[in-house]
Amino acid sequence: MVDAIAWDVDGTLVDSEPLHHVALMAVSKRYGVHVSADDTRFVGVAMDDVWRVMSQQYPPELTRAVWLEEIVEAYIDNASKLKPVRGACEAMAAFYQAGFTQCCVSNSARRIVEANLAALGLDRMVSFLVAREDVDEGKPDPAPYALACAKLGMDPASVLAIEDSPVGAESARRAGLSVRQLGVDFDDFSSLVRTITTERASI
Repeated sequence: MVDAIAWDVDGTLVDSEPLHHVALMAVSKRYGVHVSADDTRFVGVAMDDVWRVMSQQYPPELTRAVWLEEIVEAYIDNASKLKPVRGACEAMAAFYQAGFTQCCVSNSARRIVEANLAALGLDRMVSFLVAREDVDEGKPDPAPYALACAKLGMDPASVLAIEDSPVGAESARRAGLSVRQLGVDFDDFSSLVRTITTERASI
């Protein structure tokens, strides 16, 4: 039986990819590096991997820490423009009303995750979040979801991960959670809510 929901954030709750790209473009331009609006190399890519690629083009004195802080600031400056993934906010609210404990597990920096949740008004329905800086290895490593289950104090088998990417789904499965992947296991959040709440009520 599912007792808790562990939500991915980027691409699952919020359509944040455009804003991530705008931040990358703005910070790169600051250092004389052009990233085009239609550059798809970094869609769904963790910031550590973006840095490994882009750092070769930046001035040698630019550190990863400074770059990442500037990316975060550029993202947060535009957070009011964020749009939710269709049906996701309503699904979180329905699970909250049904009594499920909910948390968020993300490969993004904590401040970005907090900005996402605040922009959508979802922060009050989440018990805690696991961000990239909370673990040594991000998704697809199982560490983020393993930490979430430890904080929940629950057996991973009783926690459902809701993801949009194969990388995130792999992380959750490796940690022992059941997974529903948007666009693979379901396309409509309302049907997912009905399925999970019905299963819980029947036990």
